[in-house]
Amino acid sequence: MNPVPAATAAPSAVRPSRRRLSLAAAVLATTTALATVTMTAHAAVPPPPSGWSLVWSDDFTGAAGTLPSSANWIIDTGTSYPGGPANWGTGEIQTYTSSTANLSQDGAGNLRITPLKDGSGRWTSARIETVRANFKPPAGGVLALEGRIQMPNVTGAQAAGYWPAFWALGSPYRGNYQNWPGIGEFDVMENVNGINSVWGVLHCGVAPGGPCNEFNGIGNSRACPGSTCQSAFHTYRFEWDASISPQQLRWYVDGQLFHTVSQSQVGEPYWGQMTNHNGYFMLLNVAMGGGFPNGVAGSATPTASTVSGRPMLVDYVAAYTRGGGGTPSPTPTTPPPGGSVDAYSTIQAEAFSGQNGVQVESCSEGGQDIGWLANGDWARYDNVEFGATPPKDFVARVASGAPAGVSGLVEVRVDSPSNPPIGSFAVANTGGWQSWRSVPGNVAAVTGRHTVYLTFTSGQPADFVNVNWFTFRR
Repeated sequence: MNPVPAATAAPSAVRPSRRRLSLAAAVLATTTALATVTMTAHAAVPPPPSGWSLVWSDDFTGAAGTLPSSANWIIDTGTSYPGGPANWGTGEIQTYTSSTANLSQDGAGNLRITPLKDGSGRWTSARIETVRANFKPPAGGVLALEGRIQMPNVTGAQAAGYWPAFWALGSPYRGNYQNWPGIGEFDVMENVNGINSVWGVLHCGVAPGGPCNEFNGIGNSRACPGSTCQSAFHTYRFEWDASISPQQLRWYVDGQLFHTVSQSQVGEPYWGQMTNHNGYFMLLNVAMGGGFPNGVAGSATPTASTVSGRPMLVDYVAAYTRGGGGTPSPTPTTPPPGGSVDAYSTIQAEAFSGQNGVQVESCSEGGQDIGWLANGDWARYDNVEFGATPPKDFVARVASGAPAGVSGLVEVRVDSPSNPPIGSFAVANTGGWQSWRSVPGNVAAVTGRHTVYLTFTSGQPADFVNVNWFTFRR
């Protein structure tokens, strides 16, 4: 689901991005009638094989009709990131929502992402991304990203435009939205138009062209082993192997290797650009229409024959590491001395020690939040204890009902509101002043005890954000 920068998009047509469309004829030639069996979810994330460590997972075991955990997932809404390329940079035509009609756990251990068409012909669907954005191999080790997924169970003309995906983006994309493909993209699993095939793709370098042949990427595809991709669950896995030189990227379906890219294929400076940052966040979505399904179909999708309501089912998503000393579990935070605030606890935004331009109001999630935040406002939090180990990022629970064209930065500064920010993220309208989402931002290393400032910066004078709480993570 590559976010092609808006400035490069052709004005007269949607670019057939992310695919080597020369494969389209061969793919269509192998399309067959597909079975309609629906498989059930496993009971739990499988334990890691010997030598591997499970570092993160979600098994989607929540009650039927509930959204996935907000501690694990950010729900993307609308037709773009704030200030990002329109139609998510791919030409897809649906609007993403946080409605449980489009996104919900089913009570049987699955997450369901369901595209729906309303009576006016408008499509909605869902897209989520992990709050955590630092998935990468330990030094000299291996990272694996894995999901057990059943693609939408629809084929033929009824499937035109369906575009399910499980993928990962480099964390510097957050808050920038114009630095693709340099920050890297790993497409663990993609499929279009109900074809019995899984695509695995790397996006990197520059666009157009570059070492990853953008906007197509370096990709390969194959049929799902045994049962078709649409009729059954299959396990899709991506590995980034930093234990060998040159390093290697590998794609698997049900344990069968089908695509490999080496560090030497990408070369410098591009390999370093996509690997020498904080890591990656994972995404799950079902798009409708866009460059890839249109390119394979040879015409615009979805069509009048496309049916509504066929979900992608996700049994689990997990991240594993091996070697390189592993990725240790977070060290329990020693309770800080009396009178200080633990940086790694949930810090309620309204519990400030001082402020400029900040007001407090009742919060729809309970308690209070700080609101009416605009350029130049700040909130101060005294005696925040970071300890001896610096944080990797921070997360804030924010909401915005800002009008179109209004956005700004939520920033973290230490010891003075005029010091340079140590971290930030951008935010625009989230759907309303009480429509909350958890947004992460990378931070520079900081240790010891400090006064922390949340500062708010915007090029427009209007209010642009409310904040419920924030925390740091390491």
